[in-house]
Amino acid sequence: MSGRQLIQYMGSLLLLLSLFLFSGSEKGPRGTTVNDKIALSINGRPLWVEVARTPAVRQRGLMYREILDPKEGMLFVFEKDQVLSFWMKDTGIPLSIAFLDKNGKVTDIIDMEPYSNQPVRSSGLCRYAIEANRNFFTEAGLLVGDRVNLDTVK
Repeated sequence: MSGRQLIQYMGSLLLLLSLFLFSGSEKGPRGTTVNDKIALSINGRPLWVEVARTPAVRQRGLMYREILDPKEGMLFVFEKDQVLSFWMKDTGIPLSIAFLDKNGKVTDIIDMEPYSNQPVRSSGLCRYAIEANRNFFTEAGLLVGDRVNLDTVK
């Protein structure tokens, strides 16, 4: 193996190692840490979601984003069942939110207004919320009472 081939090989090895080491988290907007992206299936439509598990990441949510890919969103995971409350402070992307109970059953789907400080609350106790571009849930045919499989999240 020539010196050049060895350097290319080592460079490739370092790239793979860094991808492996840093795949668990990445820096999000304004330095927040965003957990892994996972694929959910919403009535057969893929939705790649960033998983927000910590209070800091949940609080930041999708703030300061200018765009959100049509097949992307954010899944908010809470430790216990509670009435969930969200707002759109510093969020200019028109979003919809689906609130889900601990079993993944949809309790509410609500359209949210960009930059609104008005809270949007779940109607009952929930464990999860999914934010996606406005109309994603409608186009996917998701209805209150439907179930989203969250087995990969738990």
